[in-house]
Amino acid sequence: MKKITWIILLFTTFSFSQEIALLKYGGGGDWYANPTSLPNLIKFCNQNIGTKLKQKPPTVEVGSPDLLSYPFVHATGHGNVVFTDAEIVNLRNYMLGGGFVHFDDNYGMDEYIRTAIKKVFPNYDLVEIPASHPIFQKPYPFPAGLPKIHEHDGKRPQAFGIFIDNRLVFLYTFECDLGDGWEDPEVHNDPKEVREKALKMGANIINYIFNN
Repeated sequence: MKKITWIILLFTTFSFSQEIALLKYGGGGDWYANPTSLPNLIKFCNQNIGTKLKQKPPTVEVGSPDLLSYPFVHATGHGNVVFTDAEIVNLRNYMLGGGFVHFDDNYGMDEYIRTAIKKVFPNYDLVEIPASHPIFQKPYPFPAGLPKIHEHDGKRPQAFGIFIDNRLVFLYTFECDLGDGWEDPEVHNDPKEVREKALKMGANIINYIFNN
């Protein structure tokens, strides 16, 4: 299929679908971590920013043609991330065609996702996203950029991205752990204000996907 036809198909799919998915990747990393995260984020977005996302997000594999059905996929985990050659092509075409990928480091993913995404976009670097970027502006303002949810190594939280033609297609959140903040309250016993901060930042990401 020619690229232009693939892009038309992708945008047509997106125009009729407002659904997000959990991304299943290979390499042995626990892609299935934080099982309550996306359902809680979806509930928050539907109640607060007017989305109509399906409450139970499906799981989609990196190399699956079904990836095209979702404008946004989220991934998390603590360890290794490996993409096959076919998965690299599929993921690259997905993002070039309008799809958005978010990897959230649940602690221990950093070196692996950096290596994996470099294979997807060898000519692009992960760059830190400034606090002035729209993803931090609305509907909830984060004037200092990405919030700190869990301490991990005590480093400052950072959001990195890959931009293609000035469009953010890949988001990597580091030293933040948004997904833990989205989980059910009893999982990590985070204070209400911390969970709310994480959910609001997640809502900003969803808002950015569907309104830019």
